[in-house]
Amino acid sequence: MILVTRINKVDEFYVNEDMIEFLEETPDTILSMNTGKKIAVMETAIDIVEKIREEKIRVLRAKQF
Repeated sequence: MILVTRINKVDEFYVNEDMIEFLEETPDTILSMNTGKKIAVMETAIDIVEKIREEKIRVLRAKQF
């Protein structure tokens, strides 16, 4: 799961990165979940992609042990 910040810059929460269907910047970053829910976050799309990449690497490394 990745930590993101709501557009209000106050609330932080975790999102299951496997549930993200696509990202868009309009100019706010919108996470479109595969459930149909849309969530506006402060992070850029590039930041979200990097967080997902880091989480996938962390999970894969943990499985090696």
